[in-house]
Amino acid sequence: MVSRADRSPFAEWLWTVDRFLVAGFIVLMIGGIVLSFAASPAVAERLNIDSYHFIKRQAFFLVPALGLMLAISALSPRYVRRAALALFVVSMLLMVATLFVGMEAKGARRWINMAGFSIQPSEFLKPALIVLAAFLMAEGGRRPEVPGTLLSTLLFVMSAALLVAQPDFGQTMLLALVFAALIFLNGLSWLAIVPLGVLGLGGLVSAYMMLPHVQSRVDRFLDPGAGDTYNIDRAIEAFVSGSWFGRGPGEGTIKRILPESHTDFIFAVAAEEFGIIVCLLLLLVFAFVVLRGLRHAAQDSDPFGRLATAGLMVLFGIQAAINMAVNLNLMPAKGMTLPFISYGGSSLLAMAISMGFVLALTRRRPQASRSDSVVVSRLSPAHLS
Repeated sequence: MVSRADRSPFAEWLWTVDRFLVAGFIVLMIGGIVLSFAASPAVAERLNIDSYHFIKRQAFFLVPALGLMLAISALSPRYVRRAALALFVVSMLLMVATLFVGMEAKGARRWINMAGFSIQPSEFLKPALIVLAAFLMAEGGRRPEVPGTLLSTLLFVMSAALLVAQPDFGQTMLLALVFAALIFLNGLSWLAIVPLGVLGLGGLVSAYMMLPHVQSRVDRFLDPGAGDTYNIDRAIEAFVSGSWFGRGPGEGTIKRILPESHTDFIFAVAAEEFGIIVCLLLLLVFAFVVLRGLRHAAQDSDPFGRLATAGLMVLFGIQAAINMAVNLNLMPAKGMTLPFISYGGSSLLAMAISMGFVLALTRRRPQASRSDSVVVSRLSPAHLS
């Protein structure tokens, strides 16, 4: 047991970090491994590879992801900003490179091979952009001569342009929603909400008109007879088959014919094998983490910490909500991973970085009392001169 009198770096971290948030993230990570055992062997068999291939790779990435999250959580807000800047620059360079030398799949270039691993740079871009945008907005509020909102908007436009060029409309929409939330939390005038809403609606309409795959997914959502709805139909069957208590671990059958059951549709596999009750418990864990993070943001007196924490938690929550909604056919299909649960090294590492930033920004830090401030002011050189 670590004493509160211990002044070692580990003891300081342990007594200042939000251990409930840490526990929530670890529960989700472990849940990802458990559900990988349920969902991925069927996919591996269809691909004629080792049945435990995806499980081994998920476990392989889990260890560095957990270590990375805990290491980042020990950073100060200043070093969080520096880390985010470095991550943003590297991610932007990799996204540009992806357009030229990235792997092409289904007409899109979103992945790049590095040192034998496939990396999706856009996953790492998201948390970096949110932290930098929060810093610029906070600086703009503190120093009127700094055009914080304009600069952060330029960073967002650059990022969105690269995402559209891949193309990856889903990630673009996700990033736009989070950026809009940041602007709103930064004190957006109500008079500006309507024009921004119209602009966002115009972007959605433009994507529908100009991107055939977006139009196809929206049409199939509104009218199932307009095209192939095989994935969604199988996902709904999985929920019906599992009912409240599930068919039991390893007893699922629909997962064997459900494409991408270990990534986009892992929530449906959880429903079939473990039941709707377990899905609701998983939902409660996500809700607990998001609400606790937003509570920290609301109580933070530092504008940067408040905006960055809120933005990262909104990213986490919206991404989880989109994945679950797609599985339940509540919105058009989109390849969006379930944070910490779906298979994917880039997604797992990027989300670990994101939540490491959150843990770092929400750590309790001593605040000088009013009497201490008075004493300091009286001892200042200006006062003594």
